[in-house]
Amino acid sequence: MFKIDFSDQKFRAIIIQTLVVGLLAYGLYFLVDTTAYNLEKRNIATGFGFLDDPAGFDISFSPFYNYVATDSHFVVFLVGLGNTLLISLVGCIAATFLGFSVGIIRLSSNWLLSRLAYVYVEITRNIPLILQLLFWYALLINLPRVKNSIALGESFFLNNRGLNSPLPLFGDNFIYVFATIFLTIIFAIFFSRWAKKKQEETGKQYPLFLINFASILIFPIIVYFISGSPLDFEDPVLKGFNFVGGMKIPPEFVAMFLGLSIYTASFISEIVRAGILSVSKGQIEAAKSLGLQQKVIMNWVIIPQALRVIVPPLTSQFLNLTKNSSLGIAIGYADLVHGFGGISLNQTGQAIECMAIVMATYLVISLTISFFMNIYNRSIQMESR
Repeated sequence: MFKIDFSDQKFRAIIIQTLVVGLLAYGLYFLVDTTAYNLEKRNIATGFGFLDDPAGFDISFSPFYNYVATDSHFVVFLVGLGNTLLISLVGCIAATFLGFSVGIIRLSSNWLLSRLAYVYVEITRNIPLILQLLFWYALLINLPRVKNSIALGESFFLNNRGLNSPLPLFGDNFIYVFATIFLTIIFAIFFSRWAKKKQEETGKQYPLFLINFASILIFPIIVYFISGSPLDFEDPVLKGFNFVGGMKIPPEFVAMFLGLSIYTASFISEIVRAGILSVSKGQIEAAKSLGLQQKVIMNWVIIPQALRVIVPPLTSQFLNLTKNSSLGIAIGYADLVHGFGGISLNQTGQAIECMAIVMATYLVISLTISFFMNIYNRSIQMESR
C-alpha cells in the first residue's frame, strides 16, 4: 500500500518540483490566453503570414544582398541578421586584439605606457556604451563633405557619408583559392595536434607557427597565380557630388565598429591582465632561470596557462558585444532590431511575432557562440595524469 510520508526528503522534493512546474505551466497558459484574447478584442491579426508581404522601405546598408524596397519582410529579417552577424564578428575580432594588447601593456614596466592603458580602461568602461556610439556617430557625420573628402592613400576616402574604399571583384577561379585556404587551415589544425602529441611523447618541438603560417600564406598565393590572378579591385571615383564605384561603408557601421570594439576591449584587457597575474611567479622565475627570453616566456609559459582563466569571461564579453549590437538602433544602423524589429514591426503591427523572432534569433546566436567557445575552452584545459 502506497504511504505518503512528508518526512521523506526525496518525496518532498518531488512534490515541490511538481508544484513549481505546474505553476509555471499555468502562468504561461494564462499569459498566452490573455494575449490572444486582447488581440482578438482589438481585431489585431496574428500569425507569420506578414513575412511574405512586400516591405516597402529601403535599407541603407546591405553588403550581402542587393536589397530593394519590393522585397518581403523576411528578406528584411535576413539582411538585418547579416548586418548583426557582420558587426558582431568584426567587433569581437578587433576587441580581442585590442584588449589583449592593452592588457599586456597594463603589466608593462614602462610607467607611461602602463598609465596610458589604465586611463583608457577606466574612461572607456565607465562611460555608457550608447553615449560612446552617439559620440562616434556625431564625430563621423561632421566630417568634411564628399567633395572635400579626407584621402587615406590613393583609394580610400573618408567623409560625412562614410568611408569609400576599393571593391574586391572575385573571378570564377577564385574558388580554388578559397578551397586552398580552407584545406591549409584544416592541415594546420591536424598538424598542430600531431606535433603536440609528438612533443608529449618525445619532447621534440616543431616550429608550429612558422609551418602553419607558411602553409596558410604560401599555398593560397601559389594557387592564386596559377589560376590567373582571379582578383581585381574597383576604385571609387568622384563624379559630381558623390563617389561612383568602389565600396561604401556608411558612418553607422564605422561608429558601431569603433564603439563596440573600443568599449568591449576595455573589459577584455582587464580579463587578460587578471589571467596573466594568475600564473604562478615561480613558473616565470623557473623559465627565466633556464635562460628563456621574455617573448618566449610570454608565448610558451604565461599565455597558455592564462588562457584557462581568460576564456570563460572572454566568452561573456563576446556575448555582450553581440547583444549590445542591438543598440545600433540609436544611430540608425540597419541591424536586426532596427530593420525587422523596428520598421517592419511598425508597418505590420505584428509586435509579438517580430519581437519573438528577434529574441529567438539572438538566443540562437548566443548559444552558438557559447557552444564553440566551450569547445575551445575544453581543448585548452590541463589534462590530469
